[in-house]
Amino acid sequence: MLELMNLSKRYKQFYAVKNMNMYIEKGEIVGLLGPNGAGKSTAISMLSTLIDPTEGDVFFKKKSVLKNPTPLRKVTGVVPQEIALYQDLTAEENLYFFGRIYQMSGSNLKQKIDEVLKLIGLADRRKDVVKKFSGGMRRRLNIGVALLHDPEFLIMDEPTVGIDPQSRNYILETVKRLNEEKGLTILYTSHYMEEVEYLCDRIYIMDRGNLIAVGTKDEIKEILSSEHTIYIEAEILNKTFIKALDDEPTIKELVTKNETVTIIVPKEINVFQLITKLASEAKVELKSVNVKTPTLEDVFLHLTGRALRD
Repeated sequence: MLELMNLSKRYKQFYAVKNMNMYIEKGEIVGLLGPNGAGKSTAISMLSTLIDPTEGDVFFKKKSVLKNPTPLRKVTGVVPQEIALYQDLTAEENLYFFGRIYQMSGSNLKQKIDEVLKLIGLADRRKDVVKKFSGGMRRRLNIGVALLHDPEFLIMDEPTVGIDPQSRNYILETVKRLNEEKGLTILYTSHYMEEVEYLCDRIYIMDRGNLIAVGTKDEIKEILSSEHTIYIEAEILNKTFIKALDDEPTIKELVTKNETVTIIVPKEINVFQLITKLASEAKVELKSVNVKTPTLEDVFLHLTGRALRD
């Protein structure tokens, strides 16, 4: 359905996106992951025709989007990371306004507004102004705007940021239902690995403007098939212990969070004795040392040297 070929965006000598090759089949949910500054937003902006690439092209149903963006624009819905709603209008008035931008009118627009409000669970709040809504309700209405014109392709840029767990689950279930029942094709970015694991058929990982991995969840996890991820929890961590771990050549990656250290080591290395020795020398009291099967978060750390939220 969509193909990005050698897509690049350069600002003077800096490449925000470099030689990006990607395809999205009709009816699948594709995840796009990367730390802040990886180039995801730039890639999405090019894909949604908001900015032109410096090099390369996007093909929609085998036709150049650069030469003629209209066919893709007509069937694309975009859920931006920032809330794009009029706070002093009601939910219904927001949908009507954006429906008119989509050149919808009359009974068709009224019917679609009713359908969307029901889908996003806001039918009983249609007459309330948006500024009275919770963050989760605004996110749901933001999604509703993107669905008004029955898009074939939906871009969702971190649609669950900063909302309560109930709204988050509602959004995830809605996305899954839209894909399964309507065959909606979705490009989904998120800072939550569990969302991507739950939703996505295939995953692309970006870092510093480059695609560094692509595959299904299982294929990407296979990258760490020869390595262990070890979680070290301490009463109180200190810099001496962390530096000692960081200086150890058998440890490939290291990330600290609160009083927990995550390290990645080759499977053939027995690091338990080393960990306890370094902890004793640094006067760190260990609470637990656990080996766990690789997760997408572990692979991401291995590939980029950073946690997803860095």
